[in-house]
Amino acid sequence: MASESGPPRSSTPPVPPSFGNRAEAAGTSGPASNGRRRYNVLVVGGGNAGISLAARLRRYGVRDVAVVEPSGRHLFQPLFSHIGGGTAEAAEAVRPQESVMPKGVTWIPDSAVDIKPETNSVELASGIRLSYGHVVVCPGLQLDWHKVPGLAEAMESPHAASNYVYELAPKTWALLSGLRSGTAVFTMPSGPVKCGGASQKPMYLACDYWRQQGVLSNIRVVMVVPTPTVYGVPGVDEELNRKIAEYGIELRCNSEMTAVDADARALQIHDAVSGSSESLTYDVLHAVPPQSAPDWLKNTELPAPGDDGGFVEVDPETLRHPRYPNVWSLGDAAATKNSKAGAALRKQTTVLAKNLKAVIRGEEPKTKYNGYSACPFTVSRSTVVFAEFDDEYKPMPSIPKVRVAKERHSTWILERDLFPGIYWNLILKGRA
Repeated sequence: MASESGPPRSSTPPVPPSFGNRAEAAGTSGPASNGRRRYNVLVVGGGNAGISLAARLRRYGVRDVAVVEPSGRHLFQPLFSHIGGGTAEAAEAVRPQESVMPKGVTWIPDSAVDIKPETNSVELASGIRLSYGHVVVCPGLQLDWHKVPGLAEAMESPHAASNYVYELAPKTWALLSGLRSGTAVFTMPSGPVKCGGASQKPMYLACDYWRQQGVLSNIRVVMVVPTPTVYGVPGVDEELNRKIAEYGIELRCNSEMTAVDADARALQIHDAVSGSSESLTYDVLHAVPPQSAPDWLKNTELPAPGDDGGFVEVDPETLRHPRYPNVWSLGDAAATKNSKAGAALRKQTTVLAKNLKAVIRGEEPKTKYNGYSACPFTVSRSTVVFAEFDDEYKPMPSIPKVRVAKERHSTWILERDLFPGIYWNLILKGRA
């Protein structure tokens, strides 16, 4: 783990034009060398959802499973906030994709560009078409930088970054740790996002660092969120508001960044309640881009009719498609109501694997997902506020009578020190 008061990173990986979108080349193209074109279970997406599900299916005895994933590396995204906040190194969050692929699962290093449920087929970017007995759709979200004018250009400037991209996370810490006075702005977009709390985590880590350095009073910190409160979970909001007051952060609720001028180092903020707009200049901008289902998925028959969001229509409890019984989805691309986060995915993986196994055996799916999700807020460089809630953002503690939604060092140890090992060694192996 990086020193809590160490200097900025000495080097920053180059940022690709795609800003880290999933269409990353893996070094090979087309299906695996066995030349097969049909699989019993075809998993589209090799992130947390795809790999942990494939591993669990294998543990449950399901055979002939393949994963379609173009990237040659596997990223542990919860560490991006720690990289951006200077409490983790970038190398901790990445491993070769091949090293995490479950034994007995075929890796197809290609991109899906279309799914045709009427013919039980998936078209790949290479032009090859695969057929399936069952398909699980979990390609994650795409980052829509273009939806905020000037945002992509700002990311290429010396004054803006985002912990939502692996290549930009080290730059985030370099900018934050190098700031000694001025204005730092942190923004979150409206709509679906991967772990909405991650937009705030580098802010708290930076504020604690600036306080340690004796410069916090010289820095104006502004947080822009589209929600009526800082997060929306009772009890959690109170803890976060206490830290916001402690650090002197200016909170803009019901607000969203609508444009950025990288040359002027200025952004526009729109207040949805008052209808007013505000212009802010910044010395450092940390922005989370708008996100959506992948464009290719939006153009398939899998979203609900009339739903232009592009998310795969599923029964929110069984995670099975209501119109195509051999289509399943989980994670960020599924049209479930829960907050999109790894904690929700961990519950969904077990549900989907058990239900898919039952259907393959000729039984009805009986296991149900209860809408659980969670978010650990790193509110200092040694403490975490752990939020657990259901799909209506009502508290849903996993340990009754224990208030985990309170700032604690013990939850920091769990989230920062223990969880990465749990992810690599248990979750991705279908054991947690």
